[in-house]
Order: sequence, then structure tokens, then C-alpha cells
Amino acid sequence: MLTQDRHCAILNLLKTKSSVTLLELTTLLNTSESTIRRDLTALDKAGKLRKVYGGATSIDFYTADEKDIHTKHDLQITEKNLIAKKAASLVKPHDLIYIDAGTTTELIIDHLTEKKATYITNGIIHAQKLTDKGFKAFIIGGQLKKSTGAIIGTTSIENLQPYNFTKGFFGTNGISLQAGFSTPDSVEACVKKTALKHCQKAYVLADSTKFDQITPITFANLEDAIIITDILKDKKYLDYTNIMEVL
Repeated sequence: MLTQDRHCAILNLLKTKSSVTLLELTTLLNTSESTIRRDLTALDKAGKLRKVYGGATSIDFYTADEKDIHTKHDLQITEKNLIAKKAASLVKPHDLIYIDAGTTTELIIDHLTEKKATYITNGIIHAQKLTDKGFKAFIIGGQLKKSTGAIIGTTSIENLQPYNFTKGFFGTNGISLQAGFSTPDSVEACVKKTALKHCQKAYVLADSTKFDQITPITFANLEDAIIITDILKDKKYLDYTNIMEVL
């Protein structure tokens, strides 16, 4: 089968099922794994699919699934640390900082040095780490979501109302032109949305795997926040918001 024909077959399959594995493709196309890997690399570089471990997903792949905090912790850890370090460097004396629950935002605390700032968070782990390191920290009230360690709900939203944050750092499950910043949980999305609106400057921390992904609930538009990421593969996003790359 010609290269162009294989590429068409792969893209047509992704139109019907959104994700495919190397095994499926080698069987379907009756070709070697190394050839399929080269095809996926070429199509990924052309922006026609997203190459992932063991296969590929369609661009703007929609998912309602959410991994728990333990599963997500070690994913893209090098990239997350670089992103978190950049975020931490933005904190200045007397800032009132909001840190959203999440594995990338948690890593900010490992790089923080500014003791003259005040930190508010909805992350249980975040609050503990902040106090352990001697920072002035507050946690908002509400319901604990076990899978992410986030405090959420109507009480959380009410607790956020008095604050005027100078900067806020947020996690996201998906970034896309169609849906902006999105997350699977509608209640958690409401907390993110409220906190973000109370920030003079909002930053969304996201490694490159979060781009061209859509999850059920949008909590902000692209222009509402500056993105800090490892590397921006698709430059079209620069037309919609400011982006800081750390690689």
C-alpha cells in the first residue's frame, strides 16, 4: 500500500473511533510497526492527528474521562516541573495568589520562594505543602472531591467572592479553539470559573498534551488567561491568547 493510501486509511479510521492503537493499524494495513510509527509521526507533524503512546488520537479528541490524582501525578513530570518553575517565578512580594487544585499547579509550590505573598487554594495537598514550607496560606471551604483532592461546591464559590487575586494559576484538562479551557466536572468548572474571574492576571498551566483536547465543561475562553506550556506545536493558538513556552 502506498504511503498516501495508508495515511488516508488511518485518518478515515480516526473519524469513526477517535483513537487507534499500533496493533490495530498494523493488522488493518498489513504493514510493519515501524512503518506505522513513521506514518503517525508524519501525520502528527502535519497536524492531522495526535501521536500518543501506543497509537494515535484524532485532533480535538473529546473525552469525559478524568484520571485520578495519583494516575496523573507522574505524567509528563519533566514538562510539568518546567512549567511550574516558570509560574513560581512570576510571584512577587505582596501578591495575593490563587492556586487551583491539580498536579501541575501543585508543583508550583516546590519552586516558590516568595514568603511575602499570600496564597489561597482549593487543593488539600496544596494547602498542606504551602504551610509545611512556611508560606502564609488559606484554603477555601466546601466539599472534598476525592479523585482530585479539590475543594468544590457552592460553599467554595461563596468563599471566593471577597478575594481580588493579583495572580491565579489554574490547571485544565483540555485546550481547544472550539471549547477554550475545559474540564470534565461541572461543579469543579464553576469553582475554576469563579476564581479566574477574581484574578487580575490568570495563567493556565498545561503541557502540550492538553492542546486540541475537549472535555465536557468550558470554564474560560482562551483570551481569559495566559497559557504556560512546554512547547507550542500549533502556532494558531497565538492568535487567540498570550503563550509562554518553557522549552
